[in-house]
Amino acid sequence: MHLFRALAIQLVSWIVAVFALRYTVTPPAGIGAIVVMQAGIAAAFALTLKAPRWWVVIHLLFSPLVVGARMLDIAPAWYLFAFLLLSAVFWSTFRSRVPLFLTNQATARALLQALPQERAIHLVDLGCGTGELLRRLAMSRPDCHFTGVENAPLPWLIARWRNRHLPNVTIRRDDLWSVPLGQFDIVYAFLSPVPMPRLGRKAALEMKADGQLIANSFEIPGMAADRVIDGDPAARALYVYTFAGRRGKNGRPVAEMEPVSTAVPADGARLIAE
Repeated sequence: MHLFRALAIQLVSWIVAVFALRYTVTPPAGIGAIVVMQAGIAAAFALTLKAPRWWVVIHLLFSPLVVGARMLDIAPAWYLFAFLLLSAVFWSTFRSRVPLFLTNQATARALLQALPQERAIHLVDLGCGTGELLRRLAMSRPDCHFTGVENAPLPWLIARWRNRHLPNVTIRRDDLWSVPLGQFDIVYAFLSPVPMPRLGRKAALEMKADGQLIANSFEIPGMAADRVIDGDPAARALYVYTFAGRRGKNGRPVAEMEPVSTAVPADGARLIAE
């Protein structure tokens, strides 16, 4: 859906730019002017449609990069190699609308301090990327077990390799939406605003009564966090949610969770590259 909209924006922008600079001015403008105008129109369309900022940047740079690449006379095999490499890294990002995010060391330290100190826990990192965060946590807390879930092939392989000597780390190649959350004490997620409503509903339905969802940077709409960890200026904010008081007698989410049921794109997982 979003991919088709992006393609439509690019196509309409090209039509407008070509018509405006080829058929309404004398002499007709060259390809450079057309590309600049097309990029500006595409970015303006994206802003008007309230697309995420990273989509605006893509629209702004897409046509100039394509035209520039054609002028470089690069062998087609390199384009194929680049496509395969990007596919292995980003996988279904175009559908999930979750870009590549980096978890910095300050945030990793804040997360480590937020873990319960009096007991061993089982934490899952939904979208563990290259597994560097799990490696840090596992080495600092050998009494705990850590599971990483990653859908993109290349980051998953790197995560497996990085954590191969750590007995308390398990790396799974899977889609985050197919992972039952009830088996974990803590769920950690650094995604984007798009999947957070669905993640909130999934956590409310599946997690243990004393379980915690720790969301990096992005809150769950319609649900107030139990606490926010943002003491270190160098670290991203961590939003901590518990669900024991948000369920009724039948175990279903209470009214506070109703806004979270809004439908969002179902598949795809974010990469957390450390």
